[in-house]
Amino acid sequence: MPDTVRYVAIGDSFSEGIGDAGAVPFPGWTGRLASGMARAHDADVRYANLAVRGRLLAGVLGEQLDAALALDPTPTLITFCAGGNDLLRPRFDAHALIAPLEAAVATVLGRGVRLALLSPADPSARLPLGRLINARGDAWADALADLADRYDLPFVDVSRDPHLRRAEFWSDDRLHMNATGHQRVADLALHAIEDGPAPIEPASEQTGRTRLSEELRYYREHVLPWVQRRVTRRSSGDGRSATYPAWTPVD
Repeated sequence: MPDTVRYVAIGDSFSEGIGDAGAVPFPGWTGRLASGMARAHDADVRYANLAVRGRLLAGVLGEQLDAALALDPTPTLITFCAGGNDLLRPRFDAHALIAPLEAAVATVLGRGVRLALLSPADPSARLPLGRLINARGDAWADALADLADRYDLPFVDVSRDPHLRRAEFWSDDRLHMNATGHQRVADLALHAIEDGPAPIEPASEQTGRTRLSEELRYYREHVLPWVQRRVTRRSSGDGRSATYPAWTPVD
């Protein structure tokens, strides 16, 4: 690992860090990864995060990638994790999405910047239409893994981690990870990208029956607002900008 790291994350709500309410300097798996790199290697780490919730793949590549490469000084590392919002749309084609991403990979590598790919976390275990979401997530993870293999890129298959489908890693909306989940992903990423220590295996899952009142509250507070946004063609990220648009020192 070089003595100076300039790390920028691009993506959607997962990379933005939604759901992480932990008491850390930089929330979300990307911020936790930046802190982990600084801690593990005693390196000078600068961090930027251009991810915005609700963004589709086209928005990430069309807006955030150019902004990432325009940072001064140039990044030394970019993490890409997007596509999760695309697979929730009525029409989803993993092969059609991978073509523009491959062009972006060539652009990043042509600039001499390291690039790591991550598959989105899989929330399907407790969501409506979970089987469909899971099948689409597997197809997207396969496409990302193949792309990473062809270009010899670090790849973190978050969606098929054997533990991350468990309820204990997810926030109340069941769509975004909580602090525990974000830390698990940061540990996986540090191991894959920077040859950090292998993540500690979580304890056995504690299962319990969900009460009907909890299910009704979940649908009322989270599912119905999501459906309303889809019907009105609004996004949770409308009007939002990047959390860390410029280089920020990581102690």
